[in-house]
Amino acid sequence: MLLAIRFKVEGSLRFLSHAETVKVLQRACVRAGIRIQYSEGFNPRPRLSLPLPRPVGVESDDELLCLRVARDPLPAGDAPDGRPAQSDQTRIKDALGRQLPEGCELLSVSAAEAGTAFAPRAATYVLTVRREYLGEELKATIERLLASEHLPIRRPIDEAKTQFKNVDVRRFLKSITLEQASIMVECEISPGGSVRVEEILGLLGLDEAKLAAPIKRTNVRWQGD
Repeated sequence: MLLAIRFKVEGSLRFLSHAETVKVLQRACVRAGIRIQYSEGFNPRPRLSLPLPRPVGVESDDELLCLRVARDPLPAGDAPDGRPAQSDQTRIKDALGRQLPEGCELLSVSAAEAGTAFAPRAATYVLTVRREYLGEELKATIERLLASEHLPIRRPIDEAKTQFKNVDVRRFLKSITLEQASIMVECEISPGGSVRVEEILGLLGLDEAKLAAPIKRTNVRWQGD
């Protein structure tokens, strides 16, 4: 059975890397007693994945965990005594939700078709800007970005940031809106890539010191939505 598990990440957990987030979720599943399916071969691995990696330091209220479980994912005795019979999804939501650390909130658990491909198509990043940096200059920058046909940047391709490639990120920026103190940047995500959070900040002339709150990813749209 394939499960689509939606959850949110906030607070200090936003600093976890993609691999660390996977490990936290895997351990929570084990503690909850969920029977995860494993790959075959000499080095079996749990069949779970996060189709859209979350940038380090970014909060999210729309994360997705894809988890393959056995047909009987929880032992029958795991439901608390005295409670009525529950569906597998409800039992998993209750059991897993109790094992997640503070800052990781489980939102929903649903079954998906076996061959479902969870491919992200768009997401919105919310940037809350300090009051002193809100002004005509920021508005002019947003207007200039939206009016541009091309937005070429140099993207590092190695950890040491000694090698770069040229990328035109204009096609990935669907919209940029300023509402009160928050900038909403809607980004297209395709097999060819997307625009990165640090690139969005650079294009807007911002850095984290100019933000009043952590960056948040929201409104993720998946293939078929």
